[in-house]
Amino acid sequence: MIHDLDSTLRILLKRELPAPLNRQLAISFDPPDDQFPPQGVSLPAIDLFLYDIRENRELRSNEYLEMRSSEGTAITRLPLVRVDCSYLITAWPSQSAPNRTEDEHRLLSLVMVALLAHPKLPDAVLQGTLRSQELPLPTATLQPGHLQSLGEFWQAMGGKPKSALNYAVTIAVQPFASFVTPLVTSSETGIEPAADPDERRA
Repeated sequence: MIHDLDSTLRILLKRELPAPLNRQLAISFDPPDDQFPPQGVSLPAIDLFLYDIRENRELRSNEYLEMRSSEGTAITRLPLVRVDCSYLITAWPSQSAPNRTEDEHRLLSLVMVALLAHPKLPDAVLQGTLRSQELPLPTATLQPGHLQSLGEFWQAMGGKPKSALNYAVTIAVQPFASFVTPLVTSSETGIEPAADPDERRA
């Protein structure tokens, strides 16, 4: 499922970024460390590093969902678990760019505009299991992330600090099995005859 989200984001950026940049730009999901770009990734590149995956508790529900069938049964299941996938997005200009910092900021600006245009992922770019998601996939661009310290993050990556965008997508996960129960469609009631008044006096 997460790899389908990666593929979806790659297609979204390739579709939204202007030509010919969208054909020249590599989209990577590798750690933005001091070894970037890894083998097989050429510059310029946009890197989307998935640094945090956690349940969105604000969207948690404990209500059972029931779907009735025409066969007289009901399929019951627990609600979907909503999961936030958070990315740190960085831009890596070509080594031959005359001003690499300006080119980095230009690339980040284009990515920012492309992502802000879609408060939810468009159906046309969804890949794999995301195509069968029952709920929309909302996004959050430029919102506070879950990194407690960017300085410590870049230190752990072994590289120099870089400008970065926070981006998150909320997906739905169904970890629980459904169960089938019969529907009660009719009921029988019985009325006992009233006792004879003479019998009650006896």
